[in-house]
Amino acid sequence: MRHIRLVVEYDGTNLCGWQRQDNAPTVQQHLEEALAKLLTHEVAVVGASRTDSGVHARGQVACFRTERPIALHGIRRGLNTLLPDSIAIRDAAEVAEDFHPRFSATGKHYRYSILARPDRSPPWRDRAWHHPDALSIPNMVEGSHALLGEHDFSAFRAAGCGAKTTVRRIESVAVTRAHELVEIDVRGNAFLRNMVRIIVGTLVEVGTGKRAPSQVAEIVASKDRLQAGITAPAHGLTLVEVRYDGHPRFGPKSM
Repeated sequence: MRHIRLVVEYDGTNLCGWQRQDNAPTVQQHLEEALAKLLTHEVAVVGASRTDSGVHARGQVACFRTERPIALHGIRRGLNTLLPDSIAIRDAAEVAEDFHPRFSATGKHYRYSILARPDRSPPWRDRAWHHPDALSIPNMVEGSHALLGEHDFSAFRAAGCGAKTTVRRIESVAVTRAHELVEIDVRGNAFLRNMVRIIVGTLVEVGTGKRAPSQVAEIVASKDRLQAGITAPAHGLTLVEVRYDGHPRFGPKSM
């Protein structure tokens, strides 16, 4: 039995997230249906991250098993022919039997994009959160320092989060601005439901002066969701990369 790892890129605008649902289009559903056509047998696809409706990805990782002897480049090209325009396969490789997209992961990188200007922009409407108020990048950077390291992030998780523990480790938070675009890059070992979007909502409130940078540490210590900022809209979020440090991440290169 072959164990195949895919790196998947998608525009989540018209998708209802990663996980298969009964009456809505999802990334997992499209992948499983395309693979069933390509391989002529039913396929179960496992993903690294259950991205929400509207969230995008450049480096989602997914795995499936098959006995079909189709070359890796044939799998990649075949899927890119069968999948909708909003989903594409960047790479396909065989991996070890014990590799798991979610449980083998050692870290994830998310990027949140904010269009910081008075007027909206149609080209960015599904890719960035339009925020018309001025943002202080130095204040946002200062506030982000309190997020670094290992903490109980209960204040930054959505209702209904089923995680067994709320302790996570944030490795870095970078807040940068290039003209009208502000990007917040968050890297950590794992994330709670809506955690990055709540972090962004909180830092934006710091950037507008609604909160002082020092309040971020108080919010973390409170472990109270009501103390944190709003949940930033889903469409500004992109899963950039899933890391597998120390694991044969990609296996043989695709051909």
